[in-house]
Amino acid sequence: MELLPQGQKNTTEVLWEDQQKINKFSSLINQKDSLTDQLKSLQSEKEYIDDLALEIELLDEDEKIQYRIGDSFVFVTVTRAVDMIEAENELLDGKINSLSEKIEGIDSQLALLKAHLYGKFGNNINLERD
Repeated sequence: MELLPQGQKNTTEVLWEDQQKINKFSSLINQKDSLTDQLKSLQSEKEYIDDLALEIELLDEDEKIQYRIGDSFVFVTVTRAVDMIEAENELLDGKINSLSEKIEGIDSQLALLKAHLYGKFGNNINLERD
C-alpha cells in the first residue's frame, strides 16, 4: 500500500536514527500541547484574579470578606485579601513565565528536528499540523 500521491516514489531510506528523530518530534509535540493547555489555564486564572483584585479594591479597607484558601473560606480584611491576591499573582506570573520558557525550548528543538527531517525526506514527510 502506497501513501504517497500517485506516481511519486519514496527513494529515501528511513534509518533507525531517523525514526528516533521522528519519535522525538512527536513526543515534543505532545509535550508542547500539554504545556500550552496548562499555560492557557493559568492565563485565564490570572485574568480572573486580576478582575477579582479590581473588584476588591473598591470595597472598604476594614471590611471583612471571605477568601478561599484551598477548599476552605476564611474571613480576612480587604487589605489582607489584596496582599494575598498580589502574592498569588506573583506566583502565577512565575508559573506562566516558566511554562513559556519551556514551550520556547521545545519550539527550538522542534525547529532543529524539522530542519533535519525535511532536509533528509523533503516532501516525503509532513510535519505540519492541518
